[in-house]
Amino acid sequence: MAKEKEHINLAFIGHVDHGKSTLVGHLLLQAGVITEQQLAEGEDKFRYVMDRLAEERERGLTIDLAHTKFETKKYEFTIVDCPGHRDFVKNMITGASQADAAVLVVAADDGVMPQTKEHVFLARTLGIDQLIVAINKMDLVDYSEDRYNEVKDEVSELIKTVGYKPNEVPFVAVSAFVGDNITQKSDKTPWYKGPTIVEALDQLNPPEKPVDLPLRIPIQDVYSITGVGTVPVGRVETGVLKTGDNVIFEPPGVGGEVKSIEMHHERIEQAEPGDNIGFNVRGVGKNDIRRGDVAGHPDTPPTVAKQFTAQVVVLQHPGVITVGYTPVFHCHTAQVACTFTELVQKINPATGEVQEENPDYLKTGDAAVVKIQPTKPLVIEKIKDIPHMGRFAIRDMGQTVAAGMCIDLVPAK
Repeated sequence: MAKEKEHINLAFIGHVDHGKSTLVGHLLLQAGVITEQQLAEGEDKFRYVMDRLAEERERGLTIDLAHTKFETKKYEFTIVDCPGHRDFVKNMITGASQADAAVLVVAADDGVMPQTKEHVFLARTLGIDQLIVAINKMDLVDYSEDRYNEVKDEVSELIKTVGYKPNEVPFVAVSAFVGDNITQKSDKTPWYKGPTIVEALDQLNPPEKPVDLPLRIPIQDVYSITGVGTVPVGRVETGVLKTGDNVIFEPPGVGGEVKSIEMHHERIEQAEPGDNIGFNVRGVGKNDIRRGDVAGHPDTPPTVAKQFTAQVVVLQHPGVITVGYTPVFHCHTAQVACTFTELVQKINPATGEVQEENPDYLKTGDAAVVKIQPTKPLVIEKIKDIPHMGRFAIRDMGQTVAAGMCIDLVPAK
């Protein structure tokens, strides 16, 4: 059996009309994931592929994920957002699909636009440290090397402000519509000596498994299995769990010795980040733990926050957010109503600079530092300590209204 390729989650970001859909569509076509027959005719043929996926998502159908998975010689990729600003941010922050790398698409004719800035800032804030820049629509500027260099300089300045190093970032000259420099070098850009998009993807580094961080297993479900007992099920986010370890579940504070660990119905001796496991703990009953609790080792137990400070981005809210607002926070597998107790400062989403101290309210598009108080015990970690456990989405009225990350906290104990 061939060795499984390492897996990388990839986000496509950038201004709305700069050709993300077309680039993704052409990439999937050239990678053999979709066929010409699946494309519509004419100008918007690729957009149709992505829109159909978006539509199926909207209707809540399960999508044939083959559409958004593709392979290169070296890696298997999952595209974690089909272009659409809000979904990207939501997916990224809830951690359902942490992107390991992003392709920033910038149109050669327009250059840097406001959304380009916002996306770069968000990507950085969300911990994406590998970037590929696609300078797209080269066909609209007659494949001009001068224009490519102008846009490259402009984007370099922008990404430098948030801490990317332009000399480590490939700037690929592409035409997503024509298909130049996606999988094959184009003869229309003889001056361009850099990699194609696919070559740039193969130069990325796969994510390291966070085995050295403290153990965290957010619980998804708890089962009673005849002959075994209580079996919590969850995905190991960080650290390593071994048979015989002592574990503690927070917030309830119950724990015991791990008697067995199972993955895909097979007994395993140890579990690592990314593993979805069931495990049985001596002395822990079905009513002691529930979805949203988190398992860790007793010497570095999961942190229960009495209150926390967060950086949030308001994605869509019909009104305004003020002190006292108590929506539901979705953090790892927990869903807990939390109250905004203080609006500390409003920050510029494109630069991170403070715009206003103690604003009266927040509205759609605002980014801010706020203080939050959970209405019942919640496990959350500081983003700088355990990034996988520090992100959350805020839902209200059936939609994701905001998202953010925990930058400081006051522990309950």
